[in-house]
This record gives sequence, C-alpha cells and structure tokens, in this order.
Amino acid sequence: MKHLLSISMLLRRVPAVLVFASGAATAAITATAAGVQAKPNIVFIFADDQRADTIAALGNAQIKTPNLDRLVRRGVAFNRAYMMGGLNGATCVPSRAMLLSGRSLFHIDEKLTRDETWPAAFGRAGYTTFISGKWHNTPAAVPLSFQRARQLFTGGMTNPMQAPLGSLENGKMGPATVGPKHACETFTDETIAFLKESHSAPFFAYLPFDGPHDPHIVPNDFPVHYDAAKIPLPANFLPQHPFNNGEMTIRDEQLLPWPRTSFDIRTMLAEYYRYISFLDLLIGRVLDAVDASPHAKNTFVVFAADSGVARGSHGLIGKQNLYEHSMRVPLIIAGPRIPANQTTDAMCYLFDVLPTLGALAGITGPKTSEGIDLSPSLHHPATPARASLMFAYQKVQRGLRDERFKVIRYPQVDRTQLFDLQADPDERIDLSSRPEHAARLAAMTTVLAAEMKRLDDPQVLIVASPQPAAWSPPAKKSAAPNKK
Repeated sequence: MKHLLSISMLLRRVPAVLVFASGAATAAITATAAGVQAKPNIVFIFADDQRADTIAALGNAQIKTPNLDRLVRRGVAFNRAYMMGGLNGATCVPSRAMLLSGRSLFHIDEKLTRDETWPAAFGRAGYTTFISGKWHNTPAAVPLSFQRARQLFTGGMTNPMQAPLGSLENGKMGPATVGPKHACETFTDETIAFLKESHSAPFFAYLPFDGPHDPHIVPNDFPVHYDAAKIPLPANFLPQHPFNNGEMTIRDEQLLPWPRTSFDIRTMLAEYYRYISFLDLLIGRVLDAVDASPHAKNTFVVFAADSGVARGSHGLIGKQNLYEHSMRVPLIIAGPRIPANQTTDAMCYLFDVLPTLGALAGITGPKTSEGIDLSPSLHHPATPARASLMFAYQKVQRGLRDERFKVIRYPQVDRTQLFDLQADPDERIDLSSRPEHAARLAAMTTVLAAEMKRLDDPQVLIVASPQPAAWSPPAKKSAAPNKK
C-alpha cells in the first residue's frame, strides 16, 4: 500500500504542458524517480473565422486579447500556419475535417465517418476524449471520434444566443434544445466542468467555438466595446475586388453592399473585434481552470482557428479566396519544454497540428494521416517545416506559396497573381506581368501543377474557354409594388 501511495504522489508532481493554437505541443513527461511515464493531457481551443492578425501580442494594436496574449507569452506562435482550402463555400467543414483526420483537402471524408480520426486514436491509446462546441461534420460522426460530447451545436451558423445544443447519449446525439446562455459560454462551462473532474487517465479536451463567425453577437452586458470610427481600415481595403475570382456573390459577400464603404467595414470590424474579445474572456477562464488543476504542468493547450476571413480586405467580406487574410490562421502552442514568448516562421498546415501532438504524446495516429510532426520547430523556432504550401478553393482558385512568394491562379478567367510576401505582406502589388519575375512565375506554376497532381487534385490551371474576368455587382432588387 505504501508503495502504491508513493507512486500516486509522485505522478501528481509530474510537470504539465499548455498548448494553444488557431496549434500543438510538448513531449510526454517522465517521472524519473519511479521510471513511470505520464502521458500529457491536451486542451485544444479552436475558433471559427478568426484572422491571424487579431491578437494584440502578435501586432494588432487595436484589439484587446489579454488571455491570448498570455498564451503567446507562454509558448510559440506560428506566423505562417494555414488552412489548405475548401471545395465548397462552407470552408470550415473541410478545414475541421482536415484538422481532425490529419488528411489533406483532396483526401478527406468531410463527414469523418470513413477514416479514423486523431481524437479516436488518442482514445484508442487510453485517453478520455471530450468535446463541447461546434461540430460541422455530421452528427453521426461524433461518437466515432469522441467518447464524451456535451452541448454540441451541429449546424453551420446561427444566432449564438439561440443555438440548439445537444449531447451524446447512449452512443448517439440526443435532441437539441436552446439554452439560456451564449453558445460559446456554454461550451466553455462544459469544458471547465470536465477539467475539474477527477481524471485517472490522460485526456484530450476539444473546445471548438462557433465564433467569431457571423452573426457577431455577444451578450449585451459584455463590457468591451470598440469605436468603429477609430478602427483603421485594412491596409489592403478596396471598395470592390478588381476582377471575378469565381465566387463574388456567395452569401458571405452579400453581408455588405457594393461598393464596400469605409463606414460599413469599420462597423463590421468593431463588431468582429468585440466578439473576439468575448471569446478571449472565455479562453481566460479555461486557462485559469487548467492552471488551478492538478494537471497544470502536464497539459498541452492549443489555440487555432479553422480559417481567416476578409472583412474588407481586397474588397471582399468572406473567406472564399486564397489571400493571406483568409488562409492564414493563428496557431499558438505552449507547454513543457516549449520555449516561452517565441514566434516561428515555420510553414505548416492545420492538419499538421494533431500529428505533432500525437508525436509529443507518443501516440500512434491514424494510418491515413498525412500531417507532419512540427515538434522540431516548437523546440527550436528557427527550424523550418514545410518548404511550400498549396491552396485550393473549389475549381476556381489554386495557389502556392514558398518562403517568400505566392502565386494565385484563377483558371476560369485566365488570371494569375504573384506577390512578394516579404516586401508586400498585404498582397497589394501583383508582380505577375513584370518581366523580371517571369522565370519565377513559371517555376512556381510548375511546382503548383506538380503539387496538384501529387495531392490528387482533378482540376487544371488552364481551361479551353475562359470567361471574361470583368465583373460588376448585381443590380439592386427593387421593392415589390404594394398590392391593394
């Protein structure tokens, strides 16, 4: 008995890890005195449509994110983490499927019912797996990935004050009912309640918010407000996108009229920033709960987002494009043996994050997973990861970025853009027609075509009969005449 008690006391002293990401992080900790290895816990916080440039500690002087800033100070923030794209307008569906499966865009099952997921692999390895939040990949898939699911929103978008939420009951999702709180607050409450339980096994807790996706609604008594008149426009603000990108009138683009006005964009940004600050408050509660738990030193906490969004950049509102503001996502990882207050330029996809956590925890992942292990870049932030990244949106846009340059190809209108992301991070200067960049453009296009083939992308970069690139907003609908 004394021997068993000493082992129990020793395990309580094993260090813990926190990882936050738009990410992942840290190796299993060894209880050297007893030779017993304790598996690290994981808390993964995932936002919906949060741009990478919306965290104060990473350079946004207008927004208030004290808890994300706190996480940045604890770990490593990835400057160049990306979602890969989507084959439908609701890009969060494939993004979340890629994250959880570790598979690339053209290999995923968006419903997550065909292949084993990373949460399921953690469960197979003895972890308790838990989720509360947005699940956009068919309700039938929930029990295939998670053992416990509390208060899930299984739709795409809704008023978060009136979201129907349901829980996993007897192996399937039960009926959904509208609760008394903001959905993200309910998700947070459920996650904190799980963290406060007594855990005899390591755990994987997944908290996927459905914000700051529109509608930008927070509780009326939330005290943080932003003065729209004082919010600067994006550096790449345009009243209208200069040509037809193939997705000009999708729902997201109809949230504001054309041409986009500075007043409308600033007003939208004020609402968007307020929502992010509300989520930041909830994230702080989760961090406090982890810190107060006996697992504080052996828990990975990851913060990331499923995509960015335009919000006025390039004359666009939504995320159905391949510009940096829509593809680049926040990713922060903190924890044991992870350097504090560091950033890395290592390039990665979101679907690299769970393979990294799996490697750090010593978990054998799904056989179909394609993500890479980012732990070398976590432990030594100057270490590069992927050499290039390929992006896709439906059949209308394809892109590739390397360490410095990015090419975007629009096959259906025969347009190409080339940006120097080092000199022009806001993608305002198209270099594609300049003779001095012709060789670079040709070489990058060749690499893009090769990546498309390697990843089983069936589309082409040149079509036989391209459409005109010019585009005009649809005419405003006139009001129907009154009937007497």
